[in-house]
Amino acid sequence: MAAAAAVEAAAPMGALWGLVHDFVVGQQEGPADQVAADVKSGNYTVLQVVEALGSSLENPEPRTRARAIQLLSQVLLHCHTLLLEKEVVHLILFYENRLKDHHLVIPSVLQGLKALSLCVALPPGLAVSVLKAIFQEVHVQSLPQVDRHTVYNIITNFMRTREEELKSLGADFTFGFIQVMDGEKDPRNLLVAFRIVHDLISRDYSLGPFVEELFEVTSCYFPIDFTPPPNDPHGIQREDLILSLRAVLASTPRFAEFLLPLLIEKVDSEVLSAKLDSLQTLNACCAVYGQKELKDFLPSLWASIRRESSQRRTILEMLLGFLKLQQKWSYEDKDQRPLNGFKDQLCSLVFMALTDPSTQLQLVGIRTLTVLGAQPDLLSYEDLELAVGHLYRLSFLKEDSQSCRVAALEASGTLAALYPVAFSSHLVPKLAEELRVGESNLTNGDEPTQCSRHLCCLQALSAVSTHPSIVKETLPLLLQHLWQVNRGNMVAQSSDVIAVCQSLRQMAEKCQQDPESCWYFHQTAIPCLLALAVQASMPEKEPSVLRKVLLEDEVLAAMVSVIGTATTHLSPELAAQSVTHIVPLFLDGNVSFLPENSFPSRFQPFQDGSSGQRRLIALLMAFVCSLPRNVEIPQLNQLMRELLELSCCHSCPFSSTAAAKCFAGLLNKHPAGQQLDEFLQLAVDKVEAGLGSGPCRSQAFTLLLWVTKALVLRYHPLSSCLTARLMGLLSDPELGPAAADGFSLLMSDCTDVLTRAGHAEVRIMFRQRFFTDNVPALVQGFHAAPQDVKPNYLKGLSHVLNRLPKPVLLPELPTLLSLLLEALSCPDCVVQLSTLSCLQPLLLEAPQVMSLHVDTLVTKFLNLSSSPSMAVRIAALQCMHALTRLPTPVLLPYKPQVIRALAKPLDDKKRLVRKEAVSARGEWFLLGSPGS
Repeated sequence: MAAAAAVEAAAPMGALWGLVHDFVVGQQEGPADQVAADVKSGNYTVLQVVEALGSSLENPEPRTRARAIQLLSQVLLHCHTLLLEKEVVHLILFYENRLKDHHLVIPSVLQGLKALSLCVALPPGLAVSVLKAIFQEVHVQSLPQVDRHTVYNIITNFMRTREEELKSLGADFTFGFIQVMDGEKDPRNLLVAFRIVHDLISRDYSLGPFVEELFEVTSCYFPIDFTPPPNDPHGIQREDLILSLRAVLASTPRFAEFLLPLLIEKVDSEVLSAKLDSLQTLNACCAVYGQKELKDFLPSLWASIRRESSQRRTILEMLLGFLKLQQKWSYEDKDQRPLNGFKDQLCSLVFMALTDPSTQLQLVGIRTLTVLGAQPDLLSYEDLELAVGHLYRLSFLKEDSQSCRVAALEASGTLAALYPVAFSSHLVPKLAEELRVGESNLTNGDEPTQCSRHLCCLQALSAVSTHPSIVKETLPLLLQHLWQVNRGNMVAQSSDVIAVCQSLRQMAEKCQQDPESCWYFHQTAIPCLLALAVQASMPEKEPSVLRKVLLEDEVLAAMVSVIGTATTHLSPELAAQSVTHIVPLFLDGNVSFLPENSFPSRFQPFQDGSSGQRRLIALLMAFVCSLPRNVEIPQLNQLMRELLELSCCHSCPFSSTAAAKCFAGLLNKHPAGQQLDEFLQLAVDKVEAGLGSGPCRSQAFTLLLWVTKALVLRYHPLSSCLTARLMGLLSDPELGPAAADGFSLLMSDCTDVLTRAGHAEVRIMFRQRFFTDNVPALVQGFHAAPQDVKPNYLKGLSHVLNRLPKPVLLPELPTLLSLLLEALSCPDCVVQLSTLSCLQPLLLEAPQVMSLHVDTLVTKFLNLSSSPSMAVRIAALQCMHALTRLPTPVLLPYKPQVIRALAKPLDDKKRLVRKEAVSARGEWFLLGSPGS
């Protein structure tokens, strides 16, 4: 038995010896891969491979020893994860000793050490031992490129996994690496070497006394002079080397004393590429260097820059970096500030850039002007006057210079807060005149170009309103402009009024930062807007087109945005003052606080008011639903009953919806107690009465939806009952589709009511809780529903899942995915779009689960890429793109079919569809190719 076992054991070892012999002696490459595969599969151990190689490893012929070690190293590269700590120790000692061997052996030894540097089982201290041996025994730069690259890889591996050990070497490690890198010429190796130097610095390795040596060994490559050979398989570009070296040179202020003279020298050279590289490197250094490093070189730097008449954008960007750095420095004495001596030249350079036809140069000029202006006491009044003139001109650029115009507006706002007098004196009067000219042009019905200037003027007025004194000038200008519309002095369209309201809202946002400005804006703008709206709502003998504009849905929505923004940041004390005027206006018709309040009839939006007056309930909603929760609302009981009554009035859907939203917003903030319970009971009774047969079913449903949302957000117990009532309406022939869309409203963030900014009670996890409480019932209802009602359940479910945080959805995905896939077959475009939006991130975050349904996904996505809806086509193509993130073997069988099918949307009439088709088809073309 023992003899039989011995023979059985000897058989596989005999095979191993045969493979070893074929590789070492027969010079065949195949056996090495076979041995590595056998070790990986467990047929042999690494120790058995060493035993089989025994005599070859000690062979007196260097080439034989090299082949033997090469075989062992290849096995280790494949199988280093299988090694035990004890084996690693012995192998390290063996390889370190062989670093002293013949030069023919060294490449194979380095390959083995590279494999061992990847071992998880590497004991402490051996990384240091290996690197010391390499530093002492190997003249790296005498090796071929591939072997030098191996050394860099060994160092990189150890720096990634044994950082603290290497730091224990102190500056010896830095010096050792300097010796390794010194004289390197191959761009492939330089990219790795530059990365190592950057890590040495950024990870706080000790540089000791070798800072200058480390600088010299890297800066000798500056500026990079490299042209990649034709058809270079490695794909290394000159820019790659430039950026890598720049990252090193700009990584530490300790290089400043050596680098800045070098850069000054290169800026003055005749080689354009060297100038450009030097200026861009200077720009990168500005983010790292401090006052101490730069102050001695500033005169020389400025002299070199001033002599340069080319590369203006790069120079200006570099100056911008210096100016940003200067902002961090502090000086007790004004005369010590180094910029004071260069102020005139800096301003000249910036103003020159602002008048240049190049958009990119203008943009850098605007940014530089903003930073210059932030320097205390630097710019003179004359400088500011010139700056304001340039910003005024840039604020009216044509649409093809939109980025410059936006930047100029932002800069105006920033600088106006610092220099309000200059902007009040030189900019606001110009804008006022521009607005007057615009009104005249609108009166005459002038060409679109003038209308565009008019819009730019409105935007500039709001942009510059960043100081309380300026707001007191610009706000009356905008409000007076609205009065001109109302008096019929202009050929006004809804877009004109909306543009003014947008500017007012932006101004209100800026005023939120300052309590004084916030209150001034509120008590000035809100009464004016309300007066305009009330006047427009009054009955006229001859209906005016101009006044009807103020009552359009879009215009009222724009006013709502202004009033809400102007109210949210009021202090409770000031809000309480305002509420005593505005609520009685709507309940009692008290117009005494409004400007120009002589109206032809009484304002009674809740009583016998016209539909025009009722529409203004939206403005009441904007105000009361933006108040802080602790502000007491007068006549609340009457107000809630009036809102409830109006919410189910079918004659004006806009008014009834505004009343329902206002009622819900107040419910959400109301403290728990008897009064809240009474309001809720009134609402439930109103809903149930309205949902019966009659003309008010749609309005009652809207009230149900908003009250449900108000309660869902605050976790009120009644929310579950109302959600169940809403779910029951999914089977309603008339209201079913609207009920399905209602789930989107419940899960979405609103912009006008029930917002956190408006002080609503919004619990952080309300979506997760809604999902947990209601999705099982939705799924159960879907399975039990008749076929014609199922789409409503799918739409509701899709809305809920689409707005759910993905970490919450992922664990439930296996049980819900089949329903989502079924939703893709629903003919409703809203369902399709919502479901596609839900599935796309899941393809990226849950590829294993989604892979199980790849056949269905490919088929449905391709079908929807031909949908009549452009939005659905785009979403389907985005999902086809995301599909390529699934495991490649799963997708390869579908590749030919998909590439053929995606050829069709390449000819789509819509550019955005074609763009997505190109992107998706390109990814499918690359599927399975090397490196993809």
